[in-house]
Amino acid sequence: MEYLHTMVRIRNIDESLAFYCTLLGLKEVRRIDSEKGRFTNIFLASPADIDKSSEQAAPKLELTYNWDPEDYQGGRNFGHLAYRVDDIYATCQRLADGGITINRPPRDGYMAFVRSPDGISVELLQRGDPKPAAEPWASMPNTGAW
Repeated sequence: MEYLHTMVRIRNIDESLAFYCTLLGLKEVRRIDSEKGRFTNIFLASPADIDKSSEQAAPKLELTYNWDPEDYQGGRNFGHLAYRVDDIYATCQRLADGGITINRPPRDGYMAFVRSPDGISVELLQRGDPKPAAEPWASMPNTGAW
């Protein structure tokens, strides 16, 4: 058995790509538009995984946009997406500067949680050892649900 991807339903392609690609740093690697099924699937990968063979690459994130409007609620009921990042503080700052609430700040220099525009919980983990505690993160409280 091989784990292939995680699928997340989205309401707005541009808003979601701004979050996952522009702010979080993932790259679009494939897109499928289905007239018959009335959906668009967009597959994203981390930059470190793009050139790896399928045996070495990490699972992909599949964004599914259904052309007929739907209201998706309870995005957290499947758990969360998790990504390892090179600099937890720089990543959180980039997201915050892009208007994203840091729901669980990286007070420990290791872990943070944010939410996508569709309410999907995203965990960010520092690569390697935790970074030393630093402000404003060290004293920042949790905001909302994560």
